Amino acid sequence: TAAALVFDKVFFPELEGPIGTLVAFATFWVGFLARPLGGVIFGHYGDRLGRKKTLVITLLLMGVSTTAIGLLPGYASIGVAAPVLLVCIRMIQGIGLGGEWGGSVLIASEHAPKGKSVLYGAFAQQGSPVGNTLSTLSFLAISQLPDDAFVAWGWR
Repeated sequence: TAAALVFDKVFFPELEGPIGTLVAFATFWVGFLARPLGGVIFGHYGDRLGRKKTLVITLLLMGVSTTAIGLLPGYASIGVAAPVLLVCIRMIQGIGLGGEWGGSVLIASEHAPKGKSVLYGAFAQQGSPVGNTLSTLSFLAISQLPDDAFVAWGWR
């Protein structure tokens, strides 16, 4: 939602109209491209170090990178470093999510009571739709801000 509504204005103000929006969505896309890499990396370490430790690491990666995006200064403050950092942080976020998703499903399935592994594994799948619903509700609430306030700080 932030990519659609504000990233073009905050991180790519020199690109107008649909080009700015497409570039903003490309930063979102980078996170999706990095997910398989996260699955490979954290799948390997999950087998070696333990799934719980690895899951904690991936959760921290997601939380820290998401917070970093919210704290990242825009193009007006630090110039071209802003979109470059945004892409790097999105990549880290994608790697974290790639590892988190597989690890959470495995932990839920492996620790389920006998005959309930599929059901428990399915609960891990609900994080994404629940997160999307909560973020949509959050953006619905903050969209009531004046446009200048929404772009300056509200989306964060």
